[in-house]
Amino acid sequence: MGGETRTCAAGAKDPESGGRTLIYIPIIHTQADMGALSESIQRLKVKRLGRKGWERTVNLVDKLWARIEQAIESLILPYERVRLYQDGLPVCGREVEIITELAKAGSRNHRLLLRLREKGATIMGTESSELLVEEYQLVKEVFASGKPKVATRGEARQKALRDSLLKRRDQYIARRINDTLLAGETGLIFLGMLHSVRSWLDKDIRVVYPIH
Repeated sequence: MGGETRTCAAGAKDPESGGRTLIYIPIIHTQADMGALSESIQRLKVKRLGRKGWERTVNLVDKLWARIEQAIESLILPYERVRLYQDGLPVCGREVEIITELAKAGSRNHRLLLRLREKGATIMGTESSELLVEEYQLVKEVFASGKPKVATRGEARQKALRDSLLKRRDQYIARRINDTLLAGETGLIFLGMLHSVRSWLDKDIRVVYPIH
């Protein structure tokens, strides 16, 4: 993350007066986040990694989420002036309903969002529905059959499509933050580790990384 602002969690306690602060939380999605493709993705991962390898991966992801939850708990924020942005959450008018459904399905990410909402934070639709549908179709092409061979076909084409789509999603997310995060507010974004929205954010938004 060269050139990006890094601070400890305490650095997010006192946003600059009248300024805008974005707290950036890098995440790894769990099986519960994957919706309709969850079972297909799990089967493919088990085939590639073996049952024990898959279980080790699940344990590592659980440990990361425990660390994320601990970091969030350490923050002291004026939650009535906090906006929550979430990887994969479309701008659709059903944001809270979607998060509630995924929380019930076991998503630690979305359970955390609901806890923050209970404290007064506002959940924000974050992504383009059209781009998310495009990503779903792309992922489905690779994973839905559950056959490892599928992932090796047209590798260059797949990578080009993934890279282009990821860039367009990042640009949309950044515009969404630029347009909705108001002066004196703090944004808290949960975003997959492959994403990089920093270069498209407005220059006055101070970015804080509580997790190294």
